[in-house]
Amino acid sequence: MKPYKDMTVEELNEELRQLKTEYKKIQALGMQLNMTRGIPCQEQLDLSMAMMDVLDSSSDLTCEDGTDCRNYGQLTGIEEARELLGDMMENNPKDIVIYGNSSLNVMFDTISRAWTHGIMGNTPWCRLPEVKFLCPVPGYDRHFAITEYFGIKMIPVLMTPTGPDMDTVERLVREDETIKGIWCVPKYSNPQGISYSDETVRRFARLEPAAPDFRIFWDNAYGMHHLYDHQQDYLIEILAECKRAGNPDMVYKFSSTSKITFPGSGIAALATSPNNMVDFIEDLRRQTLGHDKVNQLRHVRFFGNIHGMVEHMRKHADIIRPKFEAAENIMEKNLAGLEIGTWTKPLGGYFIMFDSLPGCAKDIVARAKKAGVVMTPAGSTWPYHNDPNDSNIRIAPTYPNLTDLSTAMELFTLCVRISSAKKILAEKQ
Repeated sequence: MKPYKDMTVEELNEELRQLKTEYKKIQALGMQLNMTRGIPCQEQLDLSMAMMDVLDSSSDLTCEDGTDCRNYGQLTGIEEARELLGDMMENNPKDIVIYGNSSLNVMFDTISRAWTHGIMGNTPWCRLPEVKFLCPVPGYDRHFAITEYFGIKMIPVLMTPTGPDMDTVERLVREDETIKGIWCVPKYSNPQGISYSDETVRRFARLEPAAPDFRIFWDNAYGMHHLYDHQQDYLIEILAECKRAGNPDMVYKFSSTSKITFPGSGIAALATSPNNMVDFIEDLRRQTLGHDKVNQLRHVRFFGNIHGMVEHMRKHADIIRPKFEAAENIMEKNLAGLEIGTWTKPLGGYFIMFDSLPGCAKDIVARAKKAGVVMTPAGSTWPYHNDPNDSNIRIAPTYPNLTDLSTAMELFTLCVRISSAKKILAEKQ
C-alpha cells in the first residue's frame, strides 16, 4: 500500500471517505468489548478447575514437615510451596517468602515499609525531602500508580529493544542519592513484550547507586508465559548476578501464579538476599501470623512439581497464541506499508505494544471506544498518564474470543488509518 505521507490531498480525502464508511458498518454491529486489561480468558481459567478438587474435607492437610496447614505457623510459607516457587523463579527456596494472592500487593507493601520504616536501618523515605524512582517507559501503569500514591517523583527512562537505556540508568543512580529504586518487568515486558538482554541484566547487577537503600524492583510476572515451545526468551537470573557483582542486597524479585492459576486466588512470592530477608521477616512478624497455607498446599498438589507447571503453561500458550498471531496478522494486512504505526511481535507475555504517529493515540482509542471496543487509555504506559508524544497504545489480546478479537483488531486498524489520514491531511492543507 502507498504510504499516507505520499498521497495527494485528493487521495487522502477519498481514503477517509471509504474508511468512514467501513467504520460505520462496524459501529452498527453494536460491539461491547473491554480490552483494557491483560486478563486470562475463560478457557484459560478452566485449565485450573481441577485444582478445586485436589483438597476436600477428607484430605490430609499436613505438610511433609508435619505442619498442619489449617493452623497458624510457617511465616515464610510451607516448604513445598517455597520449593515450587523457587523452581519457577530460579531461586533457592531459602531465599523466598510466600505471600498471599497478589504480587502487586507485596510491591505496594514493600514501598510502604520503606516509606514508613526505611530499608535495613536507613532513613525512612517519608523523612527525606525528596524521593525519586526510575520508571522505564512505556511501562506498567500499576507500578506507576504505587509510586504516585506515595508522592514519589517518577523519572521516565526510555526502553530500548534490549531493556531500559542503561547509560541513563547508570548515570542517574550514580549521581543522585534521592533515587531509591527502579521498576522493572524484565521478561516479556508490559507493554512491549520484550526481554532484557544479558548485557542489560549484568549492567543492572553492577550498578553503583549513590543511595545505600537503592533497590531494583524486579517484577518477573511473565517468567513462565511463553507463546512458543521452541522460540522462548531467556533471562539471566538477577539475584545470582548481583551476588557475583558484589551487590547481593540490591534486588527485590517478585512473582506470582496469578496468570497461571486463578487471578486473585493464586500465591505470590518475593525472592531476595539473606540480609533483605531478615529485614522483611522482622516486619512480617508484626503484620501477620502467616498467609493462606491451605491455598499454598492446593497449588503444590495440583502441579506436583515444576514440570507440571511447565505442561500447564503449554496449555495456556495453545489458547492465547492464536490470538496474538491474529492481532499481528491483521495489523500487518491493514497497516503494513502505510508508515503510520509500528508494533511489537512478542514471544510471550500478555501484551502487544503499538506506536502511532505522534498526537494520534488518544484519538485512536477514543474512536475505538465509540464503536464499542474499550482499550487501555492512551497515556497509561507513562508516569502521570503523560505520554509526551501521545503515540503509545497497549493492546491486550488474551481475554476476547478469537472472533471478537479479530473484529476488534479490524476496528482498531481502521481507527489508526482514520486518525493518521486526518493528521497527515491537516498537515498538507
